[in-house]
Amino acid sequence: MNSSTLIAIERTAWWLHIIGILAFMNYLPYSKHLHIILAFPNAYYANLEPMGEMENMADIQREVLMAMEPESAAAAAPLPEGQEPAAPAPFGAKDIFDLNWKNLMDAYSCTECGRCTAACPASSTGKALSPRLIMMKTRDRVEEVGKNIQKNKAFEPDGKSLLYDYITVEELNACTTCNACVQECPVSISPLDIILQMRRFLVMEESKAPAEWNSMFQNIENNFAPWQFSPDDRDKWMAEA
Repeated sequence: MNSSTLIAIERTAWWLHIIGILAFMNYLPYSKHLHIILAFPNAYYANLEPMGEMENMADIQREVLMAMEPESAAAAAPLPEGQEPAAPAPFGAKDIFDLNWKNLMDAYSCTECGRCTAACPASSTGKALSPRLIMMKTRDRVEEVGKNIQKNKAFEPDGKSLLYDYITVEELNACTTCNACVQECPVSISPLDIILQMRRFLVMEESKAPAEWNSMFQNIENNFAPWQFSPDDRDKWMAEA
């Protein structure tokens, strides 16, 4: 080909490339590719605490202390004279409004690569849980709420929630809290944090725990251990040995 033809091809290819980039930049905020922008800040704000360490709610700790050690509760968080303790905040999360900003950033940072689901033992054994879908469903709910606010200028209750309408109880109860999904994620997303918050809501707000869990809770309350043995009988195995 002669020089003028090559120059025409080069210029055409260059402009197509530039137009493609500009079109993609406009499409970017509305697609899953938003993770290209959010991956870095999401990794920067990742939780640096040891994996598996659950965050305790101050309200729960105070309630437990008030029941078991009232003097310790008063010393730990003394109230001004004449002030009554405030009602505890709702436990856990039912909808996206109960999640924190990092959970929502996690949902939009998801690359949908599926490494979390591939590493999940519950998913590998045929359970309903898929950490990847947990993040995608959370993002779907955020987008639906956004459209609601855009249409009505403020959020109008739509009779839906992240729990039940998007994520099922079966999915949440299948999680073993092993942290494999968190470990595998290339952009430091934590599906486990959302699962734990929603499971906390189920157990503490709606008393919907599997029968096996209720048995364990009762044993911990009465015997200070998950097993149905009196604390006084724990060392009997040494005498029998």
